[in-house]
Amino acid sequence: MTTPQIEAFLEMMAVERDASPHTLSAYGRDLADAEAGVEGGLMTADEVRVEAWYASLGARGLSPATQSRRRAAVRQFYRFALGEGWRTDDPSRRLDAPKAGRSLPKTLGADEIERLLAASAARDGAAGIRLVALVELAYASGLRVSELLALRVEAVRRDPAWLIVRGKGGKERLAPLNASAREAVKAWLTTRDAGRKDGAPDSPWLFPSPTGKSHLTPRRFAQLLDQAAIDAGIDPARVSPHVLRHAFATHLLEGGADLRIVQTLLGHADIATTQIYTHVATDRLAKMVRSKHPLARDD
Repeated sequence: MTTPQIEAFLEMMAVERDASPHTLSAYGRDLADAEAGVEGGLMTADEVRVEAWYASLGARGLSPATQSRRRAAVRQFYRFALGEGWRTDDPSRRLDAPKAGRSLPKTLGADEIERLLAASAARDGAAGIRLVALVELAYASGLRVSELLALRVEAVRRDPAWLIVRGKGGKERLAPLNASAREAVKAWLTTRDAGRKDGAPDSPWLFPSPTGKSHLTPRRFAQLLDQAAIDAGIDPARVSPHVLRHAFATHLLEGGADLRIVQTLLGHADIATTQIYTHVATDRLAKMVRSKHPLARDD
């Protein structure tokens, strides 16, 4: 359920804060839930009604992360409403952030990445060459899946060692390509070009969809990874396009990379977002010591 006030808020987020379509969609869903769940709607609700809606989120089984996001959306909406003069109070001011345990991102070991690549390469023909290029690029550069699949073919034609990527908020950053990824891209370009019909226009995308009118979708990439994981003997629940990004960051930190450099490579605005990978790396190293050191003992 939406209202003119919510629409005005979303328009402000798009125009003044340059919010991405994904962010706007998430805000729209969260505010629609609040509008439907708060008795009387957001514009007439008092603190008791807003707090009752917020308390119901946990009872509905929503995760602390989702509860926190909806709290943030409602609080920003009411700040906007105050600024516009639609309300003279903020009924969300007493909403406390939900308690949440540390949730560590999933990742894969270096040996599992090798097995995933081997399983990808074992696929027949162009499909295998494309999947190897996708996995190599994701793991070598730490690109978000949206950034990876939106790559244009001219960006890699000259075999660059770095890609210029436009990420969240329209911010540009450099993403590295190692020798293995560059070789995989060259192989894919050769196969991609050879498969184009004579006289047919070239798709602008590095990884075009079957029709050539758009690029490969995240859903299809995830499906391809699931099958490669099964072939590699890895639980497919542990593998996704985003897990390859997590592996990129975790393995850099395990190798001694500076946290600020990893933050820059990932395109994180806040270093706190990057710091969670230090916990993953530390946990993995601790498990390795416990399992490999001759004097290690479990308590």
